[in-house]
Amino acid sequence: MRVFTRVVERRSFTLAAEDLGLPRSTVTDAVKQLEARLGVRLLERTTRQVNPTLDGEAHHRRCLSLIADLEDAEGAFGGAKPKGLVRLEVQGTLARHFLLPNLPDFFAEYPAIEINMSESDRWIDLIHEGVDCVLRFGHLPDSDMIARQVVILDRLTCAAPKYFERHGTPTDPGVLDGHRMIGLRSLTTGRLWPMEFMIGETLREITLPVTMSVTGPESYLATARLGLGLVQVPRFHAEADLARGALVQVLAEFPPPSVPVSLLYPRNRQLSPRVRVFIDWLMRAFGRA
Repeated sequence: MRVFTRVVERRSFTLAAEDLGLPRSTVTDAVKQLEARLGVRLLERTTRQVNPTLDGEAHHRRCLSLIADLEDAEGAFGGAKPKGLVRLEVQGTLARHFLLPNLPDFFAEYPAIEINMSESDRWIDLIHEGVDCVLRFGHLPDSDMIARQVVILDRLTCAAPKYFERHGTPTDPGVLDGHRMIGLRSLTTGRLWPMEFMIGETLREITLPVTMSVTGPESYLATARLGLGLVQVPRFHAEADLARGALVQVLAEFPPPSVPVSLLYPRNRQLSPRVRVFIDWLMRAFGRA
């Protein structure tokens, strides 16, 4: 059942075999044996993809529930702790600041859990890409995922001292003639994010001339240190640079709106014990930070 559910979610025997650490032939044989025992075809194979039949979709839902019940039952004996692999996708800056420093405590409590973490800002299909949960920065598009808000981050506008020496220090977002911004582009849409300022209760978006645009938050901040333009970043990300004077905050009276960090996971998938304990721990880790 575990092999079958992974094939359905990954739509591939090869990818499922890689996830499970099994030979592809073993995965193929396991599914054939399952179909033979049930007497129905569970999967439709094509040259490009593997898709569940109607019977396969129904059996997949049932298998997820049975596997979760089995893991709960096994974990109830002898105080056994959850074990196995948790697949996580996270924006890298969030991982390095909030997640990684606390991981030794997690592994001390759950030594039999392995975490496979990938870094990305793009919007993904968690089920088809074999990811258990994902941390996302910013406001979320509509989806059928369960979303739990982890924290709300304050943001600020800043630039390097050398930038202000050339362009002057702005005091009003309505008077930014002659100023430039470093462009931050969405990996998903390619859209260039405008600068945002709260003027009283009103949000004002301003797009300034761009010398350079990037897609990663680390490059975004590194480019700001070079004096190439204004940036807007979460306060935690710029704290060290502000403290040593590499960056200077401006327009503090007109801050960009705060943004949430959210944890997302599939609504229609029964969470395994290892994923449940990881999610609970992650919520506590962000709360402490």
